[in-house]
Amino acid sequence: MTKNHILSAALAVLLGVSTMSMASAAEHALTRSELKTAIQNADTPQDHHRIAAYYKAEANRMMAEAKDHDELAETYANAGDPHKMKHTMSGLTADHCRMFAASARKAAAESEAMAKMHEDMAKGSK
Repeated sequence: MTKNHILSAALAVLLGVSTMSMASAAEHALTRSELKTAIQNADTPQDHHRIAAYYKAEANRMMAEAKDHDELAETYANAGDPHKMKHTMSGLTADHCRMFAASARKAAAESEAMAKMHEDMAKGSK
């Protein structure tokens, strides 16, 4: 076997392992529509870890949403638009964006708490 054949074979094996790992990770990620069934049927530590992973991802998503709204609030606060004086909670104001950012942070904290609860349940499962 030539050196090129050996390198090609090694590369093919590495790509195959990488693809299998990615497929395996995707296979275990829950979607929102699968969550209710997963919660109802959770029995093993792996089940609870999958649910916890869903809630951790949701918390990360909500924190990103909060960051986006914080940035929008800063933009609106610096815009000097007189509209915001008359309509403080309209969609065109910094206060509106701050409210959504705070709401997203609260949702993220609640998702983190749910993730922790399922991690704790995983420790006590069969």
